Amino acid sequence: MTNYFCTLFDSGYLIKGMAMMESLVQWCPPAHVFVLCMDQRTQEILTAFNRPYITCIALADLETPELLEAKKSRGVAEYCWTLSPCLPTFVLQHHPEIDFITYLDSDLLFYSSIRPILDEIGDSSIAIIEHRFAPRLQDREVNGRFCVEWVSFRRDEEGMRCLSRWREQCIEWCYYRLEDGKMGDQKYLDEWPVLYPKCHIIAHPGAGIAPWNYEKLHFTEDSSDQILVEGAPLIFYHFHQFQLLADGGFDRLSSFYTSVCREPESVYAAYEAALTRALTEIRTILPGFSGGLREAAAVARRRWAQRYIPFGVKRALHRLLRY
Repeated sequence: MTNYFCTLFDSGYLIKGMAMMESLVQWCPPAHVFVLCMDQRTQEILTAFNRPYITCIALADLETPELLEAKKSRGVAEYCWTLSPCLPTFVLQHHPEIDFITYLDSDLLFYSSIRPILDEIGDSSIAIIEHRFAPRLQDREVNGRFCVEWVSFRRDEEGMRCLSRWREQCIEWCYYRLEDGKMGDQKYLDEWPVLYPKCHIIAHPGAGIAPWNYEKLHFTEDSSDQILVEGAPLIFYHFHQFQLLADGGFDRLSSFYTSVCREPESVYAAYEAALTRALTEIRTILPGFSGGLREAAAVARRRWAQRYIPFGVKRALHRLLRY
Protein backbone atom coordinates (compact mmCIF):
# COMPACT_ATOMS: atom_id res chain seq x y z
CA MET A 1 0.00 0.00 0.00
CA THR A 2 1.36 3.42 -0.96
CA ASN A 3 2.24 5.82 1.83
CA TYR A 4 1.57 9.42 0.82
CA PHE A 5 3.61 12.45 1.87
CA CYS A 6 3.84 16.09 0.88
CA THR A 7 6.48 18.78 1.27
CA LEU A 8 7.37 22.18 -0.15
CA PHE A 9 10.57 23.97 -1.08
CA ASP A 10 12.17 26.32 -3.59
CA SER A 11 15.46 26.01 -5.45
CA GLY A 12 17.29 27.24 -2.35
CA TYR A 13 16.17 24.10 -0.54
CA LEU A 14 16.15 21.77 -3.53
CA ILE A 15 19.34 19.94 -2.51
CA LYS A 16 17.96 19.31 0.98
CA GLY A 17 14.55 18.37 -0.39
CA MET A 18 16.04 15.83 -2.79
CA ALA A 19 18.16 14.29 -0.03
CA MET A 20 15.11 14.04 2.22
CA MET A 21 12.96 12.35 -0.42
CA GLU A 22 15.68 9.93 -1.52
CA SER A 23 16.20 8.81 2.06
CA LEU A 24 12.45 8.51 2.63
CA VAL A 25 12.00 6.25 -0.38
CA GLN A 26 15.04 4.22 0.63
CA TRP A 27 13.41 3.36 3.94
CA CYS A 28 9.81 3.43 2.75
CA PRO A 29 9.79 2.08 -0.82
CA PRO A 30 6.02 2.51 -1.30
CA ALA A 31 6.27 6.25 -0.52
CA HIS A 32 4.87 8.84 -2.90
CA VAL A 33 5.69 12.53 -2.36
CA PHE A 34 3.72 15.53 -3.59
CA VAL A 35 6.08 18.50 -3.86
CA LEU A 36 4.79 22.05 -3.87
CA CYS A 37 7.39 23.76 -6.06
CA MET A 38 7.86 27.27 -4.74
CA ASP A 39 9.60 28.43 -7.90
CA GLN A 40 9.80 27.45 -11.57
CA ARG A 41 13.38 26.17 -11.44
CA THR A 42 12.47 23.62 -8.77
CA GLN A 43 9.62 22.29 -10.88
CA GLU A 44 11.75 22.12 -14.02
CA ILE A 45 14.53 20.15 -12.31
CA LEU A 46 12.20 17.74 -10.51
CA THR A 47 10.27 17.17 -13.72
CA ALA A 48 13.51 16.42 -15.56
CA PHE A 49 14.42 13.81 -12.93
CA ASN A 50 11.20 11.98 -13.79
CA ARG A 51 11.13 10.16 -10.46
CA PRO A 52 8.00 7.97 -10.34
CA TYR A 53 7.55 8.67 -6.65
CA ILE A 54 7.36 12.48 -7.08
CA THR A 55 4.36 14.52 -8.19
CA CYS A 56 5.05 18.21 -8.69
CA ILE A 57 2.49 20.88 -7.86
CA ALA A 58 2.97 24.37 -9.26
CA LEU A 59 2.54 27.14 -6.71
CA ALA A 60 0.09 28.95 -8.99
CA ASP A 61 -2.17 25.90 -9.04
CA LEU A 62 -2.55 25.96 -5.28
CA GLU A 63 -2.75 29.68 -4.62
CA THR A 64 -6.23 31.03 -4.01
CA PRO A 65 -7.25 34.72 -3.85
CA GLU A 66 -7.15 34.57 -0.04
CA LEU A 67 -3.64 33.11 -0.11
CA LEU A 68 -2.45 35.74 -2.56
CA GLU A 69 -3.82 38.42 -0.26
CA ALA A 70 -2.06 36.90 2.76
CA LYS A 71 1.17 36.65 0.75
CA LYS A 72 1.38 40.44 0.50
CA SER A 73 2.12 40.88 4.20
CA ARG A 74 4.34 37.85 4.83
CA GLY A 75 8.00 37.08 4.43
CA VAL A 76 9.20 34.05 2.47
CA ALA A 77 9.40 31.76 5.51
CA GLU A 78 6.09 33.05 6.87
CA TYR A 79 4.36 32.33 3.59
CA CYS A 80 5.81 28.81 3.49
CA TRP A 81 4.43 28.26 6.99
CA THR A 82 1.07 29.58 5.81
CA LEU A 83 1.08 26.89 3.13
CA SER A 84 1.86 24.02 5.55
CA PRO A 85 -1.84 23.09 5.98
CA CYS A 86 -2.85 24.30 2.51
CA LEU A 87 -0.69 21.70 0.76
CA PRO A 88 -2.19 18.53 2.33
CA THR A 89 -5.63 20.09 1.89
CA PHE A 90 -4.97 20.58 -1.82
CA VAL A 91 -3.64 17.03 -2.27
CA LEU A 92 -6.62 15.45 -0.52
CA GLN A 93 -9.06 17.57 -2.53
CA HIS A 94 -7.52 16.49 -5.84
CA HIS A 95 -6.80 12.87 -4.98
CA PRO A 96 -9.87 11.19 -3.48
CA GLU A 97 -8.04 7.86 -3.47
CA ILE A 98 -5.73 9.08 -0.69
CA ASP A 99 -6.96 8.24 2.81
CA PHE A 100 -3.94 9.37 4.86
CA ILE A 101 -1.24 11.94 4.18
CA THR A 102 1.76 13.29 6.07
CA TYR A 103 3.34 16.70 5.71
CA LEU A 104 7.15 16.64 6.09
CA ASP A 105 9.69 19.43 6.41
CA SER A 106 12.25 19.37 3.60
CA ASP A 107 15.34 19.51 5.84
CA LEU A 108 14.93 16.03 7.34
CA LEU A 109 16.89 12.87 6.64
CA PHE A 110 15.65 9.33 7.27
CA TYR A 111 18.00 6.71 8.69
CA SER A 112 15.82 3.61 9.13
CA SER A 113 12.35 2.26 8.41
CA ILE A 114 9.43 4.55 9.23
CA ARG A 115 7.22 1.52 9.82
CA PRO A 116 7.47 1.86 13.64
CA ILE A 117 6.00 5.39 13.39
CA LEU A 118 3.19 4.29 11.07
CA ASP A 119 2.38 1.32 13.30
CA GLU A 120 2.34 3.59 16.32
CA ILE A 121 -0.06 6.02 14.62
CA GLY A 122 -2.38 3.15 13.74
CA ASP A 123 -5.88 4.37 12.90
CA SER A 124 -5.46 7.79 14.54
CA SER A 125 -6.98 10.72 12.69
CA ILE A 126 -4.06 13.07 13.36
CA ALA A 127 -0.40 12.55 14.28
CA ILE A 128 2.04 15.18 15.56
CA ILE A 129 5.39 15.20 17.33
CA GLU A 130 6.79 17.27 20.18
CA HIS A 131 9.97 19.30 20.04
CA ARG A 132 11.17 17.36 23.08
CA PHE A 133 13.42 20.23 24.10
CA ALA A 134 16.53 19.59 26.14
CA PRO A 135 16.15 20.85 29.73
CA ARG A 136 18.13 24.06 29.15
CA LEU A 137 15.87 24.93 26.20
CA GLN A 138 12.57 24.06 27.84
CA ASP A 139 11.53 27.72 27.98
CA ARG A 140 11.32 27.67 24.17
CA GLU A 141 8.17 25.61 24.42
CA VAL A 142 6.36 28.94 24.78
CA ASN A 143 6.74 29.17 20.98
CA GLY A 144 5.10 25.78 20.46
CA ARG A 145 5.10 22.40 22.12
CA PHE A 146 4.95 20.62 18.77
CA CYS A 147 7.13 20.83 15.67
CA VAL A 148 5.64 21.04 12.20
CA GLU A 149 8.14 18.54 10.81
CA TRP A 150 5.81 15.54 10.66
CA VAL A 151 2.05 16.18 10.68
CA SER A 152 -0.37 13.48 9.51
CA PHE A 153 -4.07 13.65 8.66
CA ARG A 154 -6.58 10.91 7.91
CA ARG A 155 -9.51 11.51 5.61
CA ASP A 156 -12.14 11.15 8.32
CA GLU A 157 -14.35 13.65 10.12
CA GLU A 158 -11.88 14.54 12.85
CA GLY A 159 -8.81 14.65 10.63
CA MET A 160 -10.48 16.89 8.06
CA ARG A 161 -12.00 19.14 10.71
CA CYS A 162 -8.56 19.68 12.24
CA LEU A 163 -6.86 20.29 8.90
CA SER A 164 -9.55 22.72 7.75
CA ARG A 165 -9.35 24.74 10.95
CA TRP A 166 -5.54 24.85 10.87
CA ARG A 167 -5.66 26.07 7.26
CA GLU A 168 -8.07 28.87 8.16
CA GLN A 169 -5.93 29.88 11.14
CA CYS A 170 -2.71 30.02 9.13
CA ILE A 171 -4.26 32.04 6.33
CA GLU A 172 -5.65 34.51 8.86
CA TRP A 173 -2.40 34.83 10.88
CA CYS A 174 1.02 33.26 10.39
CA TYR A 175 3.98 35.40 11.37
CA TYR A 176 7.43 34.96 12.89
CA ARG A 177 6.51 36.36 16.28
CA LEU A 178 4.82 35.27 19.48
CA GLU A 179 1.54 37.12 19.70
CA ASP A 180 -1.74 36.37 21.50
CA GLY A 181 -0.88 32.70 21.92
CA LYS A 182 0.19 32.30 18.29
CA MET A 183 3.60 31.70 16.70
CA GLY A 184 3.99 30.91 12.99
CA ASP A 185 2.14 27.77 11.97
CA GLN A 186 3.25 25.66 14.92
CA LYS A 187 1.68 27.02 18.10
CA TYR A 188 -1.79 26.27 16.76
CA LEU A 189 -0.94 22.60 17.36
CA ASP A 190 -0.74 23.07 21.14
CA GLU A 191 -4.48 22.63 21.55
CA TRP A 192 -4.91 19.63 19.26
CA PRO A 193 -4.53 16.87 21.88
CA VAL A 194 -7.37 18.50 23.84
CA LEU A 195 -9.62 19.30 20.88
CA TYR A 196 -9.19 16.05 18.97
CA PRO A 197 -9.46 12.72 20.85
CA LYS A 198 -7.90 10.80 17.94
CA CYS A 199 -4.80 13.01 17.79
CA HIS A 200 -1.73 10.86 18.40
CA ILE A 201 1.55 12.25 19.77
CA ILE A 202 4.42 10.27 18.21
CA ALA A 203 6.50 8.73 20.97
CA HIS A 204 9.21 6.73 19.18
CA PRO A 205 12.59 7.78 20.65
CA GLY A 206 14.23 7.76 17.21
CA ALA A 207 11.79 10.24 15.66
CA GLY A 208 12.17 14.00 15.61
CA ILE A 209 15.78 14.20 16.78
CA ALA A 210 17.10 17.73 16.24
CA PRO A 211 19.58 20.34 17.49
CA TRP A 212 17.15 21.40 20.22
CA ASN A 213 17.10 17.96 21.84
CA TYR A 214 20.18 15.94 20.83
CA GLU A 215 22.24 17.11 23.82
CA LYS A 216 20.06 15.11 26.23
CA LEU A 217 20.26 11.89 24.19
CA HIS A 218 22.74 9.02 23.97
CA PHE A 219 23.84 7.94 20.48
CA THR A 220 25.48 4.61 19.66
CA GLU A 221 25.91 2.34 16.64
CA ASP A 222 25.13 -1.36 16.41
CA SER A 223 27.17 -4.05 14.67
CA SER A 224 25.69 -3.11 11.30
CA ASP A 225 26.56 0.60 11.81
CA GLN A 226 22.92 1.54 12.32
CA ILE A 227 22.66 4.68 14.45
CA LEU A 228 20.77 4.18 17.69
CA VAL A 229 19.21 6.81 19.96
CA GLU A 230 18.61 5.69 23.51
CA GLY A 231 18.96 2.14 22.18
CA ALA A 232 16.31 2.55 19.45
CA PRO A 233 16.98 3.04 15.71
CA LEU A 234 17.29 6.65 14.62
CA ILE A 235 14.40 7.17 12.19
CA PHE A 236 14.74 10.82 11.22
CA TYR A 237 16.74 13.89 12.16
CA HIS A 238 15.79 17.53 11.57
CA PHE A 239 18.76 19.57 10.28
CA HIS A 240 17.87 22.99 11.62
CA GLN A 241 20.52 25.66 10.80
CA PHE A 242 22.50 23.40 8.47
CA GLN A 243 24.18 25.26 5.58
CA LEU A 244 25.88 24.03 2.41
CA LEU A 245 28.86 26.16 1.43
CA ALA A 246 29.86 27.16 -2.07
CA ASP A 247 33.41 25.89 -1.48
CA GLY A 248 32.12 22.34 -0.96
CA GLY A 249 32.14 22.50 2.82
CA PHE A 250 29.32 22.52 5.34
CA ASP A 251 28.33 24.66 8.29
CA ARG A 252 26.54 22.34 10.69
CA LEU A 253 25.42 24.32 13.71
CA SER A 254 26.03 27.47 15.69
CA SER A 255 27.97 27.43 18.93
CA PHE A 256 24.69 27.94 20.79
CA TYR A 257 24.27 24.18 20.43
CA THR A 258 27.79 22.84 19.95
CA SER A 259 29.38 24.71 22.88
CA VAL A 260 27.19 22.65 25.21
CA CYS A 261 27.38 19.34 23.38
CA ARG A 262 28.99 18.46 20.08
CA GLU A 263 26.58 17.36 17.35
CA PRO A 264 26.33 13.58 16.71
CA GLU A 265 29.09 13.04 14.16
CA SER A 266 27.74 9.97 12.39
CA VAL A 267 24.32 11.61 11.95
CA TYR A 268 25.79 14.70 10.31
CA ALA A 269 28.34 12.81 8.23
CA ALA A 270 25.52 10.76 6.69
CA TYR A 271 23.60 13.94 5.89
CA GLU A 272 26.59 15.56 4.24
CA ALA A 273 27.07 12.49 2.06
CA ALA A 274 23.37 12.55 1.09
CA LEU A 275 23.53 16.25 0.20
CA THR A 276 26.65 15.71 -1.89
CA ARG A 277 24.91 12.95 -3.85
CA ALA A 278 21.84 15.13 -4.36
CA LEU A 279 23.89 18.08 -5.61
CA THR A 280 25.80 15.82 -8.01
CA GLU A 281 22.52 14.50 -9.44
CA ILE A 282 21.01 17.96 -9.75
CA ARG A 283 24.06 19.13 -11.66
CA THR A 284 23.55 16.36 -14.22
CA ILE A 285 20.32 18.20 -15.04
CA LEU A 286 21.57 21.76 -14.56
CA PRO A 287 25.40 22.05 -14.54
CA GLY A 288 26.61 24.75 -12.22
CA PHE A 289 23.50 24.68 -10.06
CA SER A 290 24.21 26.60 -6.85
CA GLY A 291 20.80 27.00 -5.19
CA GLY A 292 21.13 27.13 -1.42
CA LEU A 293 24.95 27.27 -1.43
CA ARG A 294 26.25 29.98 0.88
CA GLU A 295 29.56 31.79 0.90
CA ALA A 296 31.57 30.87 3.98
CA ALA A 297 32.18 34.52 4.86
CA ALA A 298 28.46 35.28 4.73
CA VAL A 299 27.69 32.36 7.03
CA ALA A 300 30.34 33.57 9.48
CA ARG A 301 28.74 37.04 9.57
CA ARG A 302 25.34 35.51 10.12
CA ARG A 303 26.64 33.37 12.97
CA TRP A 304 28.08 36.52 14.56
CA ALA A 305 24.70 38.24 14.23
CA GLN A 306 22.89 35.27 15.77
CA ARG A 307 25.22 35.45 18.75
CA TYR A 308 25.48 39.17 19.38
CA ILE A 309 22.48 41.02 17.91
CA PRO A 310 19.43 41.13 20.24
CA PHE A 311 16.48 39.03 19.09
CA GLY A 312 14.15 42.03 18.82
CA VAL A 313 16.53 43.76 16.40
CA LYS A 314 16.96 40.59 14.33
CA ARG A 315 13.21 40.16 14.10
CA ALA A 316 12.77 43.74 12.90
CA LEU A 317 15.49 43.26 10.28
CA HIS A 318 13.92 39.97 9.21
CA ARG A 319 10.59 41.60 8.56
CA LEU A 320 12.16 44.61 6.87
CA LEU A 321 14.32 42.59 4.51
CA ARG A 322 11.90 39.66 4.10
CA TYR A 323 14.83 37.29 4.47
